[in-house]
Amino acid sequence: MDSARGLLITVLGEFVRPHQTAWTQTLIKVMEALDVQPKATRQSLARLAESGWLERTKVGRRTRWHLSESTRALLESGADRIYGFGQTQRVWDGRWSVLFASLPEGHATSRYRLRARLGWAGYASFEPGAWISPWIDHEDAAVRVLNDLGMGVATSFVAELGQLGDGRSIANRTWTLDEVSAQYRDFMDTTPLLGVVPGNAETSIDATAGAEAARQLTLLVHRWRRFPFLDPELPAELLPDDWLGAPAAQLFANRRAALIGPANAWWLASEQHFGN
Repeated sequence: MDSARGLLITVLGEFVRPHQTAWTQTLIKVMEALDVQPKATRQSLARLAESGWLERTKVGRRTRWHLSESTRALLESGADRIYGFGQTQRVWDGRWSVLFASLPEGHATSRYRLRARLGWAGYASFEPGAWISPWIDHEDAAVRVLNDLGMGVATSFVAELGQLGDGRSIANRTWTLDEVSAQYRDFMDTTPLLGVVPGNAETSIDATAGAEAARQLTLLVHRWRRFPFLDPELPAELLPDDWLGAPAAQLFANRRAALIGPANAWWLASEQHFGN
């Protein structure tokens, strides 16, 4: 089951990021459509504020929420990655970026953060302490991760495969592509058919249809945003012939394009309603 905090972060990225601010009641309304109770939404908002994600302004008895500067930068970067993920196929020059970086035993939290953040940068663990990516231009992002985590002892270099082994075997061993492909299949099989009439921010739409569009859009993005952690967008030379990444990405793009107009129209109407 998706956590209230995780769903709320998706809402922040999808609606608050482009519109800068939000009333508490608008956030509660969209979260209720996602089966999150108002109390859980208020608690999540308070905790995000305590951790520096959000800032609040009192307007009479109401509360207006704003993204902190660091959160805005994080969500902007994430939006670029999530919305563009899988939409283009890059040309690979056959080289690999390799990192040697490890943490001592007894640092489970740091180890998890290392794996998660290097995964976001497109790297995966090939052997204990060894991380690889087929994209050498991802090295700068990986170096920032290592510096942020205080990894003082690390080595990076660029490599090409020699006479032994093959790239597809390395990729499948490192990224467990069968599991990733199964998750793409599940995404494609369970992404619902569009249940609202497409519109845009200037079109008058039925409120019920708009609320449903906002709900579907949030769930769509929430389910899709995990794939940049799972799939490093490997070059075609390293992928199985029946790879589902591209059709799944196209499905995501088509669904989001159909939902974004009515969902945003509903959001703006709700903000205006609760702001009066």
